Amino acid sequence: MIDLRSDTVTRPSTGMRQAMADAPVGDDVFGDDPTVNAVQQRVAELTGKEAALFASSGTQTNLLALLSHCQRGDEYLVGQEYHTYRYEAGGAAVLGGIVPQPFEVEADGTLNLQLVEKRIKPDDPHFPITRLLALENTHTGKVIPQQYMLKARKLADKHGLKLHLDGARIFNASIATGLNLAELTAPFDSVSLCFSKGMGTPIGSVLVGSKKLIQRAHRWRKMLGGGMRQAGIIAAAVDYALDHNFDRLAEDHANALELAAGLKGLPGIVVEPAQTNMVYVNFDSLEAAQKVSDHLRNKDILTARSQRMRLVTHLNVSSSDIEQVVRGFREALGA
Repeated sequence: MIDLRSDTVTRPSTGMRQAMADAPVGDDVFGDDPTVNAVQQRVAELTGKEAALFASSGTQTNLLALLSHCQRGDEYLVGQEYHTYRYEAGGAAVLGGIVPQPFEVEADGTLNLQLVEKRIKPDDPHFPITRLLALENTHTGKVIPQQYMLKARKLADKHGLKLHLDGARIFNASIATGLNLAELTAPFDSVSLCFSKGMGTPIGSVLVGSKKLIQRAHRWRKMLGGGMRQAGIIAAAVDYALDHNFDRLAEDHANALELAAGLKGLPGIVVEPAQTNMVYVNFDSLEAAQKVSDHLRNKDILTARSQRMRLVTHLNVSSSDIEQVVRGFREALGA
């Protein structure tokens, strides 16, 4: 089965499974799991931050950051289509009493910083206190220019705001730009890094930031039921991924470019240019998209069934798989 629905569907390799089985473990709630401690230190050093905290998911590390930066009644500024607003079940509002101020996302994945600045609330008891700006890199496979991030940092400093990055696929951004993780994360007070996407682990994300921030996040993680015991078993997968799956993301990017090129010009679809590991295919109608998706499924190819269909390459998709996918599209579209 060729599964293009997401890069979260990756399966741990034999080597990763062995590393997990062999991992030294302790009780991480007591702080004595050596594998977790080593991974936290490694990720903190890679991102140039003081400290790091291991958690189960990117949703959890994003939530820990928002709860650690903001108090009840505070506001965070965020993109309407960003994961921290749209796809995390309103956790910041429900669990933290934090008010979101969403903005439409520009075509390149950024927010209009002039509009963001206009909507920062004045110090008035009628309004929530604007505390945080939350950004995302990559967004729908697009790499956000580092110059934009630096402008966002200046805006945050001007108004006394904190700056958080949902860096679920920041590893892809690093490969695409040639910038290392420390360079990409430098403008931010906190960053969430997800390892269960292109990096191929079965579970695990890491939040990085200052020691003070991570101490607060640690308390929130415990309160949310996120304290894990012999978590070195899954932290070992993160360590393995950094050694073996980081540089190879370039293969996913190459496969996405090959897929986009193979689909371009087929009747009934418009293919958006690929920057990293995502290809978006736009159909004339939802019915047409679902018809193609059903045809592909009969060929053992899994895709989303949406009119703007996202196809995601990852470590379990090969170049020969891409050729098979293109053939399946050609058949379904009568090309």
